Amino acid sequence: MIFIETKRLLLRNVKPGDVQTIYDYRSNEVCARYQRGQVQDYEGIAAMIERSKHDNISVDHAFMMAVVSKKNYKMVGEIVVMPKDGTISLGCTFSDLYHRNGYAFESLSTLMDLLHERYPQWDFVVFIDPENQPSIGLVRKLGFEEMGYLPSMESRVFGKWITQRTKDEFEMAVGS
Repeated sequence: MIFIETKRLLLRNVKPGDVQTIYDYRSNEVCARYQRGQVQDYEGIAAMIERSKHDNISVDHAFMMAVVSKKNYKMVGEIVVMPKDGTISLGCTFSDLYHRNGYAFESLSTLMDLLHERYPQWDFVVFIDPENQPSIGLVRKLGFEEMGYLPSMESRVFGKWITQRTKDEFEMAVGS
């Protein structure tokens, strides 16, 4: 199922045929350097895809989607959306073969606009390794503002459409 179509990309469900592509870029040092907690072994990725292949866009559960080039129908990356208690956390990994092509910006901005339109009361956050300058630049370009550093996750936190509730929760988490 195709969730979203942009000028150059399709955002669709992951499928069993994506296992090798995801395995290839997740096991690549350039892509894996700043990823934490990501499944990287082939069998784990196959199981993850099996669980996620029928995901749909919702704030009732986490979902995963493949980002595919319309030019050649090759998967260029993935986006994971994790909604919880009024906050949508976003994560993505793109193959190093497609870095610096604007695919992450194009897919994330389109997806975020859709999610914000459907769920305007939800906050958006991302957690980024402090050394990951390309991702920090990307989220700033997407309109996220830095909220600070969260030691428990060893991450800089960025937010968009943030409510006072989320700001207060973040300050409590940092203060503890």
